[in-house]
Amino acid sequence: MDNINFFYEDTAFELNHKEIITSWIVHTVTSENHELSEINYIFCSDEYLHQINVDYLQHDYYTDIITFDNSEKEGIVESDIFVSVERVQDNAQDQGIPFETELRRVIIHGVLHLVGYNDKSKTEQAAMREKENAYLSLPQFQI
Repeated sequence: MDNINFFYEDTAFELNHKEIITSWIVHTVTSENHELSEINYIFCSDEYLHQINVDYLQHDYYTDIITFDNSEKEGIVESDIFVSVERVQDNAQDQGIPFETELRRVIIHGVLHLVGYNDKSKTEQAAMREKENAYLSLPQFQI
């Protein structure tokens, strides 16, 4: 059973194409040699995610995504992923790309963190972007 859940806090946004996105996430996790336990996506406002960032990470700035790795065993994916819909909209507009494209990039970015990719250094960022692009381009998961 694919245990991917979508929740909404302080936003009117609702995710479209949930079945395709769920299949795409499962494919990504298994392609990276991990097992899916559960991922909860919480789509929210800038202010909601900012407060999470302050309260749990002691970071006083806005961000598009925060991924909490709740797994207790290596190779198992269990997580809560918070996504600021407003920040994704702003980033998409700044980059001149469709909102759906940026949203999918952010969704898979969180998954890639959970399967071992980081983005602290320039080299890690390049590897992360390469993986994002690879999974975003899979034809069977286009919407």
